[in-house]
Amino acid sequence: MARYATNGLTLAQANTIVEAALAKGRELKLQPLTVVALDAGGQMKAMQRQDGSSLLRPEIALGKAFGALSLGLGGRELARRAQAMQGFMNALSDIAGGRAVPVPGGVLVCDAEGLILGAIGISGDVSAQDEVCAVAGIKAAGLAPDTGDPE
Repeated sequence: MARYATNGLTLAQANTIVEAALAKGRELKLQPLTVVALDAGGQMKAMQRQDGSSLLRPEIALGKAFGALSLGLGGRELARRAQAMQGFMNALSDIAGGRAVPVPGGVLVCDAEGLILGAIGISGDVSAQDEVCAVAGIKAAGLAPDTGDPE
């Protein structure tokens, strides 16, 4: 029987990350969050939207994760590049069909050796707080976050 290879982030890892990220948001008393987990191939592994999360939060969270994964850079570095290289980031947005959102809250998920397994995007509160929740979720799964800033 033929089987598909795992493309980075597993469903179990994605679910752990999403649940832990939402728990961190509740702990910090943040606005309702939406969390999207993408595997290394850019396919959605998991998504949860808290009650009260506004209408376009899933698309924004997806855009944060997709942008990070598209260039292999965390959201903080994408935000810096968006300021410094507006033409390039506009072109990236066009190429990506508007799906790349270059702000904090898009965090790469890596293994211990730095291999990118996927990305997490969170939207709902301010971007810096969204990122805090993504990092907490990724660490809860025993994986390494890459926000685009050196640790």
